[in-house]
Amino acid sequence: MATAGTANDRPTITAALVRKLVDTQFPQWAASPLELLDPAGSDHVIYRLGEQLSVRLPRHGGAIRQAQKEFEWLPRLAPHLPLAIPVPVGVGEPDFGYPWRWAVSRWLEGEVATVETLADSSTAAVQLAEFLTALQRRGPEYAREPHPDLTAQPLADRDHATRAAIAEVSDIFDPAAMTALWNEALNAPEWDRSPVWFHGDFHTGNLLTIDCRLSAVIDFGGLGIGDPACDLMIAFTLMSPTSRAAFRTTLGLDDATWTRGRGWALATGLNAYTTYAATNPRIATQTTRQITQALIG
Repeated sequence: MATAGTANDRPTITAALVRKLVDTQFPQWAASPLELLDPAGSDHVIYRLGEQLSVRLPRHGGAIRQAQKEFEWLPRLAPHLPLAIPVPVGVGEPDFGYPWRWAVSRWLEGEVATVETLADSSTAAVQLAEFLTALQRRGPEYAREPHPDLTAQPLADRDHATRAAIAEVSDIFDPAAMTALWNEALNAPEWDRSPVWFHGDFHTGNLLTIDCRLSAVIDFGGLGIGDPACDLMIAFTLMSPTSRAAFRTTLGLDDATWTRGRGWALATGLNAYTTYAATNPRIATQTTRQITQALIG
């Protein structure tokens, strides 16, 4: 059996490989057709497996623990959440030169949420706030024992990278405004309540809609326990100022948490912009909006 690799490892993942992995480890689905989902994101390759399932394989070593984390926790969380989430039904093992564990989950129908359809929807904003509230309520029940894979990353850990990114894009965005927001976020009082569950990558691309209505939340690879401020990035990737106000009111957020959330939106937006904007116009547009909306508040 292959051992876990590093974040720089990127095995070649083909339909033939996925077919062999599924057929040998889950023969009950050997007759189900495979269809590549493209684009599927930077961390995973995703294939639809028949009508009801999906296969999700880490692209690189930095994502290798996500399949196991989702397999362990999502079935427990799903019954308590008001929107559908992908419930894993099996975890595959390394084989045929593929080095890591991978997951088979229930397929969720829907289209990726867009700013054009939902930005001004206070109904959607309230739904998302209610989803986060329900998710956060599960923390005390399930998080009594230490789980290193669920440990939250402090916002301050992003300080060096964020300041470097601010300097890199100073001719595109206002460096003084970005620096002021970043300093304010770092100096805001820390989360002083019990740690709670957070999604960890709560942005537009991880929301599904049916008939322009929210239907599901996907990609829980960043799932963790701690300060929920990181999930506030959705307010700046998706919402307008009006719907954002409804979102914040429903969550009942204090100023410090909101400010930390703006800091998370700025930091993650800058990271994605500096990494992908030059080669991916879609990400450039999305992260430009995220950064500018975080500066607005």
